[in-house]
Amino acid sequence: MSYAIFKTGGKQYRVSQGDLVDVEKLEQAEGAHAIFSEVLLVADGSSIRAGSDVGSATVEAEVVSQFKGDKVLAYQYRRRKGYHRTVGHRRRLTRLKITSIKG
Repeated sequence: MSYAIFKTGGKQYRVSQGDLVDVEKLEQAEGAHAIFSEVLLVADGSSIRAGSDVGSATVEAEVVSQFKGDKVLAYQYRRRKGYHRTVGHRRRLTRLKITSIKG
């Protein structure tokens, strides 16, 4: 089984061909192709290449959808002071389908 580890949006993702993965929002339309050149590791069967051995490997993906993730709530309070505050946010995400790992 071949897989790769690539980096986007400050995070690292381990993917294989055909996987669906949610990453930080990309400025591309649905149906567009995305190419990630910051590949950290490529494993193909028994051979593993990492670091400078990876060379010009790329991960290609198709943008499936743009969406907002689940709401994350943060509750702040100060004990014995009567202060409490609830804040929340929803991350904007892009769902990718990995089409190929080259390199």
